[in-house]
Amino acid sequence: MTLKAENAAWFAETFGKLTDNVGQALLGKSSVIRLALTCMLAEGHLLLEDAPGTGKTALARAIAATVQGTHSRIQFTPDLLPSDITGVTMYDQKRSQWEFHKGPIFAHIVLADEINRASPKTQSALLEVMEESHVTVDGTRYDQERPFMVIATQNPIEQAGTYRLPEAQLDRFLMKTSVGYPDRAASLEVLAGSANPDRAKSLRPLIATKAVAEMADMVKDNYVDESVLDYVQRLVEATREDGETTLGVSTRGAISMVRAVRVWAAAHGRNYALPDDVKQLAAPCWTHRLVMSPEAEFSGATATAVIARALDNVQPPRERAAS
Repeated sequence: MTLKAENAAWFAETFGKLTDNVGQALLGKSSVIRLALTCMLAEGHLLLEDAPGTGKTALARAIAATVQGTHSRIQFTPDLLPSDITGVTMYDQKRSQWEFHKGPIFAHIVLADEINRASPKTQSALLEVMEESHVTVDGTRYDQERPFMVIATQNPIEQAGTYRLPEAQLDRFLMKTSVGYPDRAASLEVLAGSANPDRAKSLRPLIATKAVAEMADMVKDNYVDESVLDYVQRLVEATREDGETTLGVSTRGAISMVRAVRVWAAAHGRNYALPDDVKQLAAPCWTHRLVMSPEAEFSGATATAVIARALDNVQPPRERAAS
């Protein structure tokens, strides 16, 4: 059943209210907030590559407060173990039975801070839960509640003692972006309220987590024409055939784009997607999925340039596909 126009209008209005509410804690960053909310409603995960002190934690806490959800923060370090994330099964001597103690991954919004500081073994503990929304410990499956989003951060400046995220891990993130520093006006407002720097504490929830899950289900019916799907596929193939890449956008990356496009279109009040939606989301959805060839990387080529070249070379559809 296709998303109705009136439902798309309600979705856009609610999306705008959520953006404004989160924006009270993260001033001057509405574009980043809209990407993060799009990620959540597309039931994906967000990777933030940014310097310390730019508001990454504030973003996660503000989203959790806005949707009346739980929030946890995991500080990734070299000695962090997989069980420190997922939880551990312990024997209760009083009750004479084994009990599972849930780890911090069991929250609606999980901030994985400096994810690249943990070992690959620990990073791999996130693969199952990010892809399938459940954790398996000692052969027992534990389901995540909805909504569920991991907001992971990594510092691009300081690389000492870090482990590069493997391609399989990067591909689990629906989007990658950065918060960046606020402009002067927003910075002055932040400084004026420095006596109470944690603005997320004062946020009131606007929507229940059950309603967020219903919004995510609703937007799955948003219409994406076959011509737009073909445009996405042609862009994907262009990244694979580019001479500067050894690995282009995966099939998972193409699927993630379509999921994000459905939400992005509804957030703009439309019950149908446009090629422009794909163009706007191409960089945050795909740049982290590309693997550049060593020669191209040495010469200064970037994944962003590959995506831009694909958008220039692949013509968007001008009309709907014939039914």
